[in-house]
Amino acid sequence: MNRLEIDGYSDFVCPWCFIGSRRLEAALQSIGETQILMRHRPYLLYPNVPSDGIELRASLSERYGQDPERLFEPVEAAGRQSGIPLDFSKVKRVYSTVDAHTLVRHAHAKGTQSGLAEEIFAAYFVEGQNIADRNVLVHIAVRHGFTLAETHAILDDPAERLRTRDEADRVAKSGIRGVPLYVINGRETVSGAQSPSVFTRAIKGTLPSLA
Repeated sequence: MNRLEIDGYSDFVCPWCFIGSRRLEAALQSIGETQILMRHRPYLLYPNVPSDGIELRASLSERYGQDPERLFEPVEAAGRQSGIPLDFSKVKRVYSTVDAHTLVRHAHAKGTQSGLAEEIFAAYFVEGQNIADRNVLVHIAVRHGFTLAETHAILDDPAERLRTRDEADRVAKSGIRGVPLYVINGRETVSGAQSPSVFTRAIKGTLPSLA
């Protein structure tokens, strides 16, 4: 059986990361019997956001110098094409994603990383929830192999958040300047939310038996 290892770098307040994960999943479903190991790596687009978040539209207006509503339309359209009902009318603020990334790191040992990440993305971009809120994260985590006590223990531990920040710092210092980014079998790199066909070609490029 083929073995496929993918390191995915993303952040939960990045809509293209959500779209990219769906497009990658579509590609993976088309490649046949393959053992897949997916590792979700943290990237912090807003590493210093305060605990109550920041206003999304003001931040985008300052960053890009244009009406942010014009930025939302193409992203929502791309989301719909991938089966994601993105709704920026519900997304008002940008929140810290350190705790969310911390839980996803722990989900690797449980084999639930992808499912947990998917639900965190949806909580933010589809439901407009505060994904820095303890109650929101606990509610999601218990559906992906975590107990209540375990989830609270992780979120209560400053060392866990520091480990997440340290890993995100290493990622940023490695030269990665944007997400999503996927490294396939340590050889092929796909940058951005590319089409499923681009992901498929990259995957087959690392698996001669599928070429």
